[in-house]
Amino acid sequence: MSAIAAAATTSTGEAVQFWILGTVAVIGAFSTILLKKSVHSALALAGTMVVLAVFYLANGAYFLGIVQIIVYTGAIMMLFLFVVMLVGVTAADSLKETLKGQRWLAVGCGLGFGILLIGGIGNASLSSFNGLGAANALHGGNVEGLANLIFTKYVFAFEITGALLITATVGAMVLTHRERTERAKTQREMSEERVRGKHLPPLPAPGVYARHNAVDIAGLLPDGTPSDLTVMKTLRDRGQIRDVSQEALADLKALEQRSGERLGREDADAVARGANPASAAENSEAAK
Repeated sequence: MSAIAAAATTSTGEAVQFWILGTVAVIGAFSTILLKKSVHSALALAGTMVVLAVFYLANGAYFLGIVQIIVYTGAIMMLFLFVVMLVGVTAADSLKETLKGQRWLAVGCGLGFGILLIGGIGNASLSSFNGLGAANALHGGNVEGLANLIFTKYVFAFEITGALLITATVGAMVLTHRERTERAKTQREMSEERVRGKHLPPLPAPGVYARHNAVDIAGLLPDGTPSDLTVMKTLRDRGQIRDVSQEALADLKALEQRSGERLGREDADAVARGANPASAAENSEAAK
């Protein structure tokens, strides 16, 4: 009975941990919404997920805490982060509304979630709580108790959820599958076409010399003009190619100016050393 009572009370260490990590989680949540760069938002969301995993572990939900770190933070969130870094999504892309009405739908969903959250907090008990001590002790541990609920009481709901997820995965594969309308070319045929064409080597990747890695930014030629061949034909047909040649040329001029100033100082130092060879010899002897 003492173990259950201890599990239903909050110690000083738990309170300190909650207020510190809770503050970090709230800051990370607001940063996910307010930061301009998508990469920074993804990193903030990953930090918030790690803090939530610590909360789960501290409350005795060991299985949920480990799943939060391995599956959500380590797999799904890192996949989102790598995709954002690879595609090169910027703040300017968020200004283009690809789906009509999605902002109002997001506002409605946010209000609904806020009402549910306020209702849940209003019904929560701030003086005492049950905790997971009794539930974990009933079956010998958190993982054992969770397995008992999944494979006995909620086995049909668990199986139906798994079937829905598998069906959704197969449906996504079927919808995105593209039937081949022509015979696949052999390696010899592709090499012969490449030799007969104008570009013997593979085309450069998007954003070459443009100081950007987005797929919708054309690579720059040595004279600074964009090359439309560096982006896919679909984006060219849609007219969704962003031209950053002027920005790249401005950055290049600024870099050349800084390099010229640095080289100018180095040339002046070299002239000064050549004008006074005695001092240069003394400096070299001192260095030895």
